[in-house]
Amino acid sequence: MKKFLTDMHTHSKYSHDGQASLDEMLATAQKLGVDFYGTSEHFDYDYDLTKLPKEELARITNSSPEEYFHGARHLQEDYEGCMNVAVGAEFGYSDDEAVQGRYAQTYEKYRPDYVINSVHGWKGEDFARYDFGGTSKTELYRNYLRLVRRSLDAPYPYDIVGHIGYIMRYVSFEDRLIMLEEFGEEIDDILRAIIQKGKILEVNTATKMLPVRSLPDEAIVRRYYELGGRQISYGSDAHFPERIMDKRDDVVEMLKTIGFTHITLPFRGEYIKVEL
Repeated sequence: MKKFLTDMHTHSKYSHDGQASLDEMLATAQKLGVDFYGTSEHFDYDYDLTKLPKEELARITNSSPEEYFHGARHLQEDYEGCMNVAVGAEFGYSDDEAVQGRYAQTYEKYRPDYVINSVHGWKGEDFARYDFGGTSKTELYRNYLRLVRRSLDAPYPYDIVGHIGYIMRYVSFEDRLIMLEEFGEEIDDILRAIIQKGKILEVNTATKMLPVRSLPDEAIVRRYYELGGRQISYGSDAHFPERIMDKRDDVVEMLKTIGFTHITLPFRGEYIKVEL
């Protein structure tokens, strides 16, 4: 039986950190046999731009929403009948109500096919640039997980909860992993909320140099299943063509071992179940 291949978390040069055009990303995905491809460009309203030097500000500027959605919708039409293309967005969560309002307005104006809701930082700065200032691992991760939990109550539509554990990429602790044994209370609170709200937990394979195959790691994904969670999504978080579908076979094997039978694809308000 033919595999139905999916990748719902990717970026192109419409995002500040993308390294290839969307045309290139889609052409590669088609060559790889992808059946359902999601482009989820960054919307970084959570950044406090006043904290960035001019050269950094210029580097992280995304394309305008108009340019992105106009270009991506045309490509979506071009691939109709060849490959399913979902034109999505990744919203970087912030506690700031004004930021949340901007996401709600963006959603209403452009109606992305799906939204990934992610936590990339706090106090207006991405974790990649944040000075953690000697904060203990326990305090830092507990605060991070509580922020992820607050993100689930965002007052704008979203479908996928993105890369839980993102902060681990950028800390300097010798042991960087968020362990279920230590943060079980906070993690269970997050997972139960995802289930209760009917959202999709993402398994993201952009782990950088971390000694795990996905974010969140297998223990947390297994716990999600134990609590009754069944809606799961795969995303490579590819920013260049060579990473599309990265480690997908490993993730599918892990999910099957845990007990999952389907991937869930969000598209224009519908959640489509695809057999693993």
